[in-house]
Amino acid sequence: MMQYPNIDPVAISLGPFTIHWYGLMYVVGFVAAWWLGRLRAHRLGLSHDDIGDLIFYGAVGVVLGGRLGYALFYGAEQWLADPFWLLRIWEGGMSFHGGLIGVLVAAWVFARRKRLDFFRLTDFIAPLVPIGLGAGRIGNFINHELPGRVSELPWAMPFPHMGPEPRHPTALYEFALEGVVLFAVLWWLSREPRRTGLISGLFLLLYGVFRFAVEFVRLPDPHIGFIAFGWVTMGMALTLPMMVAGVVLIGWSRRQPVASRQGESQGVKGA
Repeated sequence: MMQYPNIDPVAISLGPFTIHWYGLMYVVGFVAAWWLGRLRAHRLGLSHDDIGDLIFYGAVGVVLGGRLGYALFYGAEQWLADPFWLLRIWEGGMSFHGGLIGVLVAAWVFARRKRLDFFRLTDFIAPLVPIGLGAGRIGNFINHELPGRVSELPWAMPFPHMGPEPRHPTALYEFALEGVVLFAVLWWLSREPRRTGLISGLFLLLYGVFRFAVEFVRLPDPHIGFIAFGWVTMGMALTLPMMVAGVVLIGWSRRQPVASRQGESQGVKGA
């Protein structure tokens, strides 16, 4: 059995001013996406300033969609009891599925503004996202969130305020799968032009498979519990449509042309 690391969720505290690790993880994700996006900006004929605008659009979509999604899917009662809780993002409580919807809306707006094909843009965005997902899971772990079910595995650990039983560190599982593995696969596959929609479909499918699998060892939210058959969680129910959409998008991509790099005609090279 491993011991849960005693990390203060507050990274910096100066009087009444505090910065939480959870919030810093979002900064890590946005900076990583900005840097990686600049490496491949030429593929869509975008400038580095355009990438900054894209990250801003995405950040707004993530924060608004993620928080509203969590409030609607997981915390409706808490929101009704304390309306200002919705604004206290640093306390945790963000929904990936809500954030995904927010990012898709932001991408649609950006694509219309720049006259880009929507799915070519989402193919560009998909490999930029996993680092932020992984960083967010580290933030969950520091915040003592996403506890797993009781386990006798050697890396299981007791969670604060949950008794002495060792549990799966499911936030770390999701960091490894949704962050490290998903980034490695998508970044590697997208190093060369692919059929439009393929990378977006793979993102949806692989994230869905990883999240669905981890839900089997992750505790369901105590105020929701299992929502069907004594084992289906809210995370599973929200993730299943993603996997279906991913399969459909991959199938659709097979009928699409291979995307060209707009910068290649000018001799531009990049990652």
